[in-house]
Amino acid sequence: MSSIPPKHQHSADQPPSILPFTAVQPETIRLYPLSNYTFGTKEQQPEEDDSVKKRLERLEQYYSEHGMRRACEGVLICHEHNHPHVLMLQIANTFFKLPGDYIAHDADEVTGFKARLNERLAPANYSTTSGENDWNVHSTLAQWWRPNFETFMYPYLPPHVSRPKECKKLYFVQLPSSKVIFCPKNMKLIAVPLFELFDNSGRYGPQLSAIPHYLSRYRWEFVDEEGEVVAWTPGGEVDERVKTKILAGGEEVKKEVDGTNGMNGYGSQEVEMAVG
Repeated sequence: MSSIPPKHQHSADQPPSILPFTAVQPETIRLYPLSNYTFGTKEQQPEEDDSVKKRLERLEQYYSEHGMRRACEGVLICHEHNHPHVLMLQIANTFFKLPGDYIAHDADEVTGFKARLNERLAPANYSTTSGENDWNVHSTLAQWWRPNFETFMYPYLPPHVSRPKECKKLYFVQLPSSKVIFCPKNMKLIAVPLFELFDNSGRYGPQLSAIPHYLSRYRWEFVDEEGEVVAWTPGGEVDERVKTKILAGGEEVKKEVDGTNGMNGYGSQEVEMAVG
């Protein structure tokens, strides 16, 4: 069973034919190449708190006024060399986070999350009514719970906890064939391959290093710049008549890592555990 369409196989030594392994297949998600997306930077967005202690103090104040805090973060996927990459933010060369944040206590969950995504990743002059910066919130990948006013979060709610202080949802946000994405100047936008995240909690923390586990529920189709499926996760056949038309997008914006501009690439700094 090959993961490369026949017309893209260059070797004359083909793999052996095996029985189908296609029963009860996971949902198929189409991924587009990193070069389809246009990246840039916009004005800085300083963090609300300059320390973990102050962030926890603000959480405690929020809880006393509004109850459990709701936070939403997005897992945005594209591909490079037919391997899924996760778009995330690197802040102050010290820690990594997904785009998103806590939402207002009186905001609708999905609407509030989309507003947070636009705040982080939309161009500075985007219009909320044009629909160009709408996001396809596909599904919930995970929920993490903060039982107390402390840094630790868990992927389950401990049975002795009846009043958690925060619940964070990780949403899978399906990217279109092309999109313009901007990040604040004080952050770096990076694309991290799944093999870099897997089993790497020492660098990325338990929440981010678990993303490859969450994404294993999907079957991937990798599309090239011409909209043609050139590879897929083994397990099923691809209808080669299905084409994707690239509506917009252009060259990949590559910038040097200088601590102020966005970038495409992999961060090399050590991660510092911070409150998500």
